[in-house]
Amino acid sequence: MQKGQRVVCINDTFSDVIRSIYQQLPTKDETYTIRDVFLGREKVVKSGDSATVGLLLEELHNPSDPFHADAQELGFSSERFAPLEELPDEEAYAEEERELELVGPGPEPLKWDVK
Repeated sequence: MQKGQRVVCINDTFSDVIRSIYQQLPTKDETYTIRDVFLGREKVVKSGDSATVGLLLEELHNPSDPFHADAQELGFSSERFAPLEELPDEEAYAEEERELELVGPGPEPLKWDVK
Protein backbone atom coordinates (compact mmCIF):
# COMPACT_ATOMS: atom_id res chain seq x y z
CA MET A 1 0.00 0.00 0.00
CA GLN A 2 1.19 3.50 -0.77
CA LYS A 3 0.37 7.17 -0.29
CA GLY A 4 -2.56 8.33 -2.37
CA GLN A 5 -3.92 4.81 -2.87
CA ARG A 6 -7.65 4.31 -2.29
CA VAL A 7 -8.61 1.51 0.09
CA VAL A 8 -11.83 0.08 1.52
CA CYS A 9 -12.23 -0.87 5.19
CA ILE A 10 -12.87 -4.60 5.65
CA ASN A 11 -12.65 -4.77 9.46
CA ASP A 12 -14.13 -2.15 11.78
CA THR A 13 -14.24 -4.23 14.95
CA PHE A 14 -12.41 -2.36 17.73
CA SER A 15 -12.08 -2.98 21.45
CA ASP A 16 -13.55 -0.54 23.96
CA VAL A 17 -10.01 0.60 24.86
CA ILE A 18 -9.27 1.54 21.24
CA ARG A 19 -12.64 3.30 20.95
CA SER A 20 -11.75 5.41 24.02
CA ILE A 21 -8.30 6.42 22.68
CA TYR A 22 -9.15 7.23 19.05
CA GLN A 23 -11.29 10.18 17.99
CA GLN A 24 -12.14 8.79 14.54
CA LEU A 25 -12.33 5.16 13.41
CA PRO A 26 -12.87 3.68 9.96
CA THR A 27 -16.21 2.12 9.03
CA LYS A 28 -16.54 -1.18 7.19
CA ASP A 29 -17.22 -0.83 3.43
CA GLU A 30 -16.25 2.88 3.47
CA THR A 31 -13.53 4.12 1.11
CA TYR A 32 -10.44 6.03 2.32
CA THR A 33 -7.27 7.56 0.88
CA ILE A 34 -3.88 6.64 2.36
CA ARG A 35 -2.14 9.74 3.75
CA ASP A 36 0.97 7.96 5.06
CA VAL A 37 2.41 4.46 5.49
CA PHE A 38 4.63 3.54 8.45
CA LEU A 39 6.03 0.60 10.39
CA GLY A 40 4.11 -0.18 13.55
CA ARG A 41 5.51 -0.88 17.01
CA GLU A 42 5.35 -4.69 16.94
CA LYS A 43 8.92 -5.90 17.08
CA VAL A 44 8.77 -9.64 17.71
CA VAL A 45 6.13 -12.06 16.54
CA LYS A 46 6.65 -15.81 17.02
CA SER A 47 10.41 -15.54 17.61
CA GLY A 48 11.05 -13.50 14.47
CA ASP A 49 11.52 -9.86 13.67
CA SER A 50 8.35 -8.48 12.23
CA ALA A 51 6.60 -5.15 11.94
CA THR A 52 3.03 -4.18 11.32
CA VAL A 53 2.34 -1.85 8.42
CA GLY A 54 0.35 1.12 9.70
CA LEU A 55 -1.73 3.61 7.76
CA LEU A 56 -2.82 7.19 8.29
CA LEU A 57 -5.89 8.15 6.29
CA GLU A 58 -6.76 11.50 4.67
CA GLU A 59 -10.34 11.32 5.90
CA LEU A 60 -9.57 10.44 9.55
CA HIS A 61 -7.40 12.29 12.08
CA ASN A 62 -6.52 11.12 15.59
CA PRO A 63 -4.43 12.22 18.56
CA SER A 64 -0.76 11.35 18.99
CA ASP A 65 0.20 7.86 20.11
CA PRO A 66 1.04 8.24 23.84
CA PHE A 67 3.64 5.44 23.58
CA HIS A 68 5.47 6.71 20.48
CA ALA A 69 8.75 8.57 21.10
CA ASP A 70 8.06 11.08 18.30
CA ALA A 71 4.36 11.48 19.20
CA GLN A 72 3.24 10.05 15.86
CA GLU A 73 -0.49 10.14 15.19
CA LEU A 74 -2.41 6.99 16.04
CA GLY A 75 -2.89 4.97 12.85
CA PHE A 76 -4.51 1.75 11.71
CA SER A 77 -3.20 -1.66 10.74
CA SER A 78 -3.10 -2.12 6.97
CA GLU A 79 -4.76 -5.50 7.52
CA ARG A 80 -8.04 -3.65 8.18
CA PHE A 81 -8.10 -2.46 4.54
CA ALA A 82 -8.18 -3.85 1.01
CA PRO A 83 -7.04 -1.99 -2.10
CA LEU A 84 -9.97 -0.44 -3.94
CA GLU A 85 -10.30 -1.61 -7.51
CA GLU A 86 -11.50 1.56 -9.18
CA LEU A 87 -13.03 1.70 -12.64
CA PRO A 88 -11.11 3.73 -15.21
CA ASP A 89 -11.78 7.45 -15.30
CA GLU A 90 -14.70 8.20 -17.69
CA GLU A 91 -12.73 10.88 -19.55
CA ALA A 92 -9.77 8.55 -20.07
CA TYR A 93 -12.15 5.86 -21.30
CA ALA A 94 -13.85 8.30 -23.71
CA GLU A 95 -10.43 9.41 -25.04
CA GLU A 96 -9.43 5.79 -25.58
CA GLU A 97 -12.69 5.18 -27.47
CA ARG A 98 -12.03 8.22 -29.71
CA GLU A 99 -8.58 6.87 -30.51
CA LEU A 100 -10.08 3.53 -31.44
CA GLU A 101 -12.61 5.24 -33.71
CA LEU A 102 -9.82 7.03 -35.61
CA VAL A 103 -8.08 3.81 -36.50
CA GLY A 104 -9.03 2.83 -40.03
CA PRO A 105 -8.06 0.02 -42.36
CA GLY A 106 -4.99 1.94 -43.54
CA PRO A 107 -3.68 2.24 -47.10
CA GLU A 108 -4.72 -0.17 -49.78
CA PRO A 109 -2.90 -3.49 -49.54
CA LEU A 110 0.18 -3.93 -51.69
CA LYS A 111 -0.30 -5.91 -54.90
CA TRP A 112 2.29 -8.52 -55.60
CA ASP A 113 3.22 -9.50 -59.12
CA VAL A 114 3.85 -13.21 -59.12
CA LYS A 115 5.51 -14.51 -62.28
